Amino acid sequence: MSQENQSQPPLLYCNCSYAKVVPEDVKQEVLRQLSESGRSFEAVADLCEMSAKRDPALIELLKQPRLRIAACYPRAVKWLCSAAGAPAPDDAQVVNMRILPADDVMQNLMSNESGEEST
Repeated sequence: MSQENQSQPPLLYCNCSYAKVVPEDVKQEVLRQLSESGRSFEAVADLCEMSAKRDPALIELLKQPRLRIAACYPRAVKWLCSAAGAPAPDDAQVVNMRILPADDVMQNLMSNESGEEST
């Protein structure tokens, strides 16, 4: 792994498969761009389901420092993580695919800067 890749924050993509609250075209475009980016990322079917089931994989995913999460509202994602017994790290950034266009989501995910949550 190159030093440049080590400085990149880990990425987590939620497909919101069950609640279906994220626009389908945004989800598909973000997933397409992530796949074509060459960056490593984790894709999960649904963070809500993982939280409800207290999935141990969610706890492991949330241990990553500087994690960037493409999902829905930051407050909802952080609540889901807490409800699962795996609070999101303070330095995690949640990028809201419900309200942002795909290109803005990608810009937030791919930036090496730490930034404010995308509400």
